Amino acid sequence: MRAVQVVRLDGPAAVEVRDVAEPQRAPDQVLIDVRAAGVNFPDVLQSKGLYQYKPDPPFTLGSEVAGVVREAPEGSELRPGDRVAAFPGIGGFAEIVAAQPEHVLPLPDGVSFAAGACLPMNYLTAHFALLRRGRLEARQTVLVQGAAGGVGTACVQLAAALGASVIAVVSSDAKAEVARAAGAAHTVAVDGFRDSVQELGGVDLVVDPVGGDRFTDSLRCLRPEGRLLVIGFTGGEIPTVKVNRLLLNNVDVVGVGWGAFALSRPAFVAQQWAELTPHLRSGAVNPLISATFGLEQASEALARIDERRVTGKVVLETT
Repeated sequence: MRAVQVVRLDGPAAVEVRDVAEPQRAPDQVLIDVRAAGVNFPDVLQSKGLYQYKPDPPFTLGSEVAGVVREAPEGSELRPGDRVAAFPGIGGFAEIVAAQPEHVLPLPDGVSFAAGACLPMNYLTAHFALLRRGRLEARQTVLVQGAAGGVGTACVQLAAALGASVIAVVSSDAKAEVARAAGAAHTVAVDGFRDSVQELGGVDLVVDPVGGDRFTDSLRCLRPEGRLLVIGFTGGEIPTVKVNRLLLNNVDVVGVGWGAFALSRPAFVAQQWAELTPHLRSGAVNPLISATFGLEQASEALARIDERRVTGKVVLETT
């Protein structure tokens, strides 16, 4: 089968499509014919050897897919031919992948494979962030940093679907259009965003996948008892916080580590998926895909993410 492999740890340019052996399914695993795979920032980091999980080259990238079940364990509710989205963790940029059954999720008929491949990482992270860690309630106000990116658009879209009002922080007019398409009620420019948000009355929740020098001003946007959710550091710098700011304003800084939490709780992903499914069926949750590539173009897809030239999601298709 064809697979996208990191052959040396030199970034997107060191990624190649190779013919490799098909994965052998363990007795408790599901084998999936991959139709599409989502491309994420951690894939870029893995291509450089900078992610926390560091397999030795050559290895196949890809943590989220959508496709059709080829084989399933005996006694499983899954059947050959079922349409699914899945989180294999690694190996998804290939024509076939094996995954644990608890990370294989039924894909509603109205959801395309390309859209399904965008759901496991970003939307399950968004769900965990907003509801489990952020305690979001309807009619609250949410500020989303990096609102035109993959995690950002997922958080904007899901927060709006849950009845929140969303303020999106963006760096260009084009990205403002993307954020509004995802459901943002307001968009504000990165430069001076704190003043703009305070003029709008402040927020109950900040979603921050960026980090860097925005962090302190994000804290200053919070209303009393507000929460700032730390999801990642795509800006490159890990910020620090003077904890007296938390005390004086009764605000929280909350870590969001979906993977570590979900992978140690086998039933949790299915619970999240069940809560997301009504929004998938209604169309309220529908990933914004900015570009689709074939497997042979994986290097270009990764380079676009690395160079910050992506809005929404990027997808690889196997056919």
